Formats: sequence, structure tokens, C-alpha cells
Amino acid sequence: MMVSAIFLATQPAWGGVEMGKTPKEVNLSGDLGGRLDGSAWSTKELSGKVSVIFYVDPDEKDLNNEASDALQKEKFPLDKFQSYAIINMDASWLPNFAISSALKDKQERYPTAIYVRDYDKVLVKAWDIADDNSDVMAFDKQGRMVFMKYGKLSGSDIKTLIEVIRVQIDKQDRKSRVQPPAMNDR
Repeated sequence: MMVSAIFLATQPAWGGVEMGKTPKEVNLSGDLGGRLDGSAWSTKELSGKVSVIFYVDPDEKDLNNEASDALQKEKFPLDKFQSYAIINMDASWLPNFAISSALKDKQERYPTAIYVRDYDKVLVKAWDIADDNSDVMAFDKQGRMVFMKYGKLSGSDIKTLIEVIRVQIDKQDRKSRVQPPAMNDR
């Protein structure tokens, strides 16, 4: 717990996203983007589970594979954890069809991740996050940011990310085990 508190206190805040706060709501649908199957995606989905977003420039698609692999190895319970790969489609000179084809391969490698396309840098603009990069953000069950790092995560960063997620899932588990007393017990 102290490790994550120290880590969080030393991280810079991006202009639109503050540690411990719920970021501005964003919806990706239609010309702005959405899931690979064409359905809409919203940051409202960050509530209810501990979540991680990898916001990625397609040219940096493999920059944080070590972090993705480490999360996959943890086998966090899918009823409590969700990962999202949001692709900054406007950050690359590659044509959208080529990027979409590569996303299908990534989906096979990371089948529990939800892949989302952002055609117009919507998250970059709304949250003022790093563009043309690989940004990693984690959120608690209420959708508040509990971890952020832009660029390549070091081995130490990956361990911190996993520990922050584990702490948040444990908080969820403790809260679900604490039952209020029955009416006749009061």
C-alpha cells in the first residue's frame, strides 16, 4: 500500500487527468472510433472493475508488450479487472485498414483485452495525454486514476502497476465481504 502511495505522489499529472480523480467522460463512436466490432465505447466502462488503458500510437504498438504480457500472466479475475487497448489511429501514417488488420493479431495474442480505435485523438484532446506514444493508465473500481506512465514501462514500473491493480482488487474483495448487520442485529 505504501509503495503505491509513494509512487502516486511522485508522478506528474497530465493536464486533463489527475491522480485520484475520474477523468472527463469520453465516448468513441461513429467517425470518432469505437470497438473493433464497430460498437461504441465510453469511459463509463471504467467504473465497476479495476481497469487498465494502454493508449497507443500504432507505430509504438510493441513498446509495452512486456507490461501486457505481465498483466496476462497475473490472470486477474475478469469479473474484477478489464484491460483496454485504445489505438490512436490518427498518430500514424499507416492506413487504417493496415492498423485494423494488426489489431486483429493483437486481439488473438491478448484475448481478454478490449480493443478500441480513436480516429481523431479524442483522448489526447480531452485528457491532454501524451500523443504519438504508449500511455498506460490504471483506474480503480470507481473510475479514478490510480496509476499513469507515458512511454516504456521499466521492470520496476510493471511491478508497481501490478501491485496497484492487486491492491485495488483486494479493496474490492474486502468491501464485498463486509456485510452490513441485519436489521434485527441492530
